[in-house]
Amino acid sequence: MSSEAHASETHEQGSAGLFTTVWVGLLALTGIEVFLAYLEYMRLHPGVMLSLLVGLSVIKAGLIMSYFMHLKFEKFSLVLWLVPAAIFCITMIIIFFLPDSNRLLQMRLMH
Repeated sequence: MSSEAHASETHEQGSAGLFTTVWVGLLALTGIEVFLAYLEYMRLHPGVMLSLLVGLSVIKAGLIMSYFMHLKFEKFSLVLWLVPAAIFCITMIIIFFLPDSNRLLQMRLMH
């Protein structure tokens, strides 16, 4: 019983206003991403467009993990375990999918 009491005493939470502000920020970032995706007349280089969209997505993922998954309110040691794991997963995605995407791009350019 004492462990339950101790767990409820030390757990910190955010306010509803904070979560609403973060949600509105996420909504705004999503709107920017959609706006950028439909801007064909800007003729941005695909690498620049992809970098912008991935950067915005990483920011959104960080906000979601920090506030809605409550990592901001957890011990720092948990964050030190999760961040390298996320970097490892992203690296594996790049290693395995980048060559295939380059192959598909070359096939599209040939036709």
